[in-house]
Amino acid sequence: MFKHLKGDLFGGITAGIVALPLALAFGVSSGLGPSAGLYGAIFISFFAALFGGTNTQISGPTAPMTAVSMVVIAGIIAVNDGDINKALPAILTVFLLAGIMQVGLGLLGMGKYIKYIPYPVVSGFMTAIGIIILVTQILPAVGYYPKEDEGYVNQFMPEAEEAILDNILQEEAGEGILVLEDFTETIKRAEKITHADMLKEAGTLASKDASGVLGTFKVLPRALKDIDWLELALALATIIIIYGFKRITTAIPSTLVALIVVSGAAFGFGLDYRPIEQIPSGLPIPNLEIFTSFNLSVVTPYIFTALTLALLGAIDSLLTSVVADNMTQTKHKPNKELVGQGIGNSIAAIFGGLPGAGATIRTVVNINSGGKTRLSGMIAGLLLLIILLALGPVASQIPAAVLAGILVTVGIGVMDYRGLKAIPHLPKDMKIGPLKLSSEVIIMLVVMVLSSIWNLVYAVGIGLVIASLMFMKKIGDLTAQRSNVKALREEAWSDEKNIPQKIKDKVFIKHIKGPLFFGSTNEFQQLASQIPEDASTVIIRMGRMQYMDQTGLYAMEDVLQDLKRKDILVLLVNILDQPRYMLERIDIVPDLIPEKYIFKSFKSCLDWVDTNLNHQE
Repeated sequence: MFKHLKGDLFGGITAGIVALPLALAFGVSSGLGPSAGLYGAIFISFFAALFGGTNTQISGPTAPMTAVSMVVIAGIIAVNDGDINKALPAILTVFLLAGIMQVGLGLLGMGKYIKYIPYPVVSGFMTAIGIIILVTQILPAVGYYPKEDEGYVNQFMPEAEEAILDNILQEEAGEGILVLEDFTETIKRAEKITHADMLKEAGTLASKDASGVLGTFKVLPRALKDIDWLELALALATIIIIYGFKRITTAIPSTLVALIVVSGAAFGFGLDYRPIEQIPSGLPIPNLEIFTSFNLSVVTPYIFTALTLALLGAIDSLLTSVVADNMTQTKHKPNKELVGQGIGNSIAAIFGGLPGAGATIRTVVNINSGGKTRLSGMIAGLLLLIILLALGPVASQIPAAVLAGILVTVGIGVMDYRGLKAIPHLPKDMKIGPLKLSSEVIIMLVVMVLSSIWNLVYAVGIGLVIASLMFMKKIGDLTAQRSNVKALREEAWSDEKNIPQKIKDKVFIKHIKGPLFFGSTNEFQQLASQIPEDASTVIIRMGRMQYMDQTGLYAMEDVLQDLKRKDILVLLVNILDQPRYMLERIDIVPDLIPEKYIFKSFKSCLDWVDTNLNHQE
């Protein structure tokens, strides 16, 4: 491991420096604060490198993982009366669960299956992530915080009163107090509610209402009426430097340059800007409330979200691993990588960090700077820990608008422009009324729109279902097109050309040219009705039917029974292992089709027909 120490040292330090501003920005945007982003970057980078299966991978909080984490954080904080400290154990438990699930995916050998997630789903999701980050950073970039807008917050006072009273009633129910019998207790508790309590609850409701893409657009008119021009100037200066400095050199990360220059200028000139939340000094401390205050009922609604985080982190990491392989001419171990990422995310959660994944830009920087082994990722994590311990108070002076500017560039960069550019050129393979559309474009747009304005987790699930259904429809159509039934005189395969004339009009053939599954059974079931009344024999050639599912099995049984009722003899040719196993499970063979009517080759079948046509049982 230490053979390439110099390269690993430079690679790890450079990657750590690139990770610093992004970790702080992701922490702020998540709602847990900059320290959560920094803790996540420290622990995930170190432990994912130590236990992972990609030597040069640099891991930490990423845009997709942060976007999904925001959903978890906002939801659990809202349930806990807007109190982040009260909500934190449940939030971190969900993150810990996601890490454990990733370890499980790796141990079960699921790494090799991640690649089967359809590209349109991934493309729509990544573009939605970009839109979410871009839109939600408009408010901090113009210095508008809904919770601090008195006029906006006051609109939620009636709802706040209702929410507080509802909490009182729930408390009394938990204590076994019957409100109608002891209404005085309810009044006594309600009288203790202060105006400050009402404002706090209304502020929580206001923040929730203004969150996300739709929430941002809802309050945007208010924000634009009351722009803080200093905050906007700091955000714009950050964006200009990030894009402008890249044109000068890429040797120094432009994000770090923007962070140092704009923050230094704002602090040095004593400008009245809004700093980020205070970063705690000292070593990160494990949050043991995850275990001591564990409540299954609080976490249960987020189990599917935790699984989504685990899968998303797996996809993100393994895609980055492929990039690293291409650059270093090596081959990563996908299942080991998932175990490493899961361990990193689990430990980060215990210490209050955001979940993360393999980060492509940081990994590329590491490789280009000389990183060769997993030591480089561990060094990146240790560097961030040193920065936390030595420069925590200094980092706490960074303007919030600077991090908003950094995130705007992240949002622009994370969108899948390749997928968007391909939209006009993808084949229009389906019709909705008079319109011809591309199924892949529909999937991409559905995932993108639903992720942006509704729910990231459900959007991906819906996208996968639609993609699966469309795939099955296409395979079913292709199988149906290739599977046909015609008289022998109308169709001839190479081994069907020399059929004796006396049987040409009496024998019909069915070619099954692909799997017989629930997407392709409809046309097969029409076989019985296609056979003319004067036909005496049907030969079903199954040599190209590699697979049959339960739906296909019962469709086959129905067809064979229909043909038997019409006194039509059925001969099966070249049944492969899996279909034969299925046919034997429900006794189609030998009850419906005796062994003597099953042939290994078409020639032997034809010889039997020629000999026995006039002597059928």
